[in-house]
Amino acid sequence: MRRKVKLHQDPVDARQFEVAVKQLANSLNFGQEDSVFHGAGLEFAQSRVYVPGDPVKFIDWKVSARSDKLFIKEFQEPKQIPLYLLLDTSASMCVSSQELSKYAWAVRIATGIALAAQANMTPVGLLGCGARELHVRPTLSRNVVLEWSHQLRHHDFLEETSLAARAREVAPSLKRRTMIIVLSDLHDPEALAALQVLSQEHECVVLHLQDPAELRMKGTGIFRGVEAESGRAFTGHGRRQWINAESWKGELTRFGIDYLHLLTDQPILGKLRHFLKSRGFGAAGGR
Repeated sequence: MRRKVKLHQDPVDARQFEVAVKQLANSLNFGQEDSVFHGAGLEFAQSRVYVPGDPVKFIDWKVSARSDKLFIKEFQEPKQIPLYLLLDTSASMCVSSQELSKYAWAVRIATGIALAAQANMTPVGLLGCGARELHVRPTLSRNVVLEWSHQLRHHDFLEETSLAARAREVAPSLKRRTMIIVLSDLHDPEALAALQVLSQEHECVVLHLQDPAELRMKGTGIFRGVEAESGRAFTGHGRRQWINAESWKGELTRFGIDYLHLLTDQPILGKLRHFLKSRGFGAAGGR
């Protein structure tokens, strides 16, 4: 039995899309105190000498480099910090064996998160990580979010990934600590190093979207294919996973980057909400 893999857009119209993303936003914002974005973020206060048991992700590498000791960053009372969404708009995101592609889910999730964050006075920015130039500075305007979300729904399926390049580009423009949420299928092999550098100064979260067809293509044996973004031919095998989620999770979490694996054939929204809450984004004390 063959699994049909195709290029796929969000099947709903504009009105249905807005209803879906507003419902998602509401599920993240049952109330001010219960919101996953209530009081998110920490403001840097000072550096102190590292003590065994301190979180490695808070090591102050700049200060440590000037000394023979490790220093850790300390933070004062939590305050609202900007949120940047890095959304992968590359061609591989549009390949789907399900009703909704990775790309359609990413646009919905990004829009829902943005509206939920804005409801709690968190300004939200967006950076497209594909070939198109799409950079929206952090804003509290819901109209701006809905504008870019509808713009993103129309996709030509021909873009190469630029996740690593965009992550490197945005870093110098972030003048204060920022929460960064990446929505991608992680087909960019250089993204890991770029995100590791970004996480040294900012809160980073990776939402890894994956189609079940990427896990394995049962019954296919050895097959030839063409990579969606570059057009390069390759040879694969039905028993081999295209992207190893556990490997990515291990590397990202080692550098203090929160990671969530989302398969498009499994329930997503409940898993997303639980993930954000469990990582302390809704806690008054941050993390």
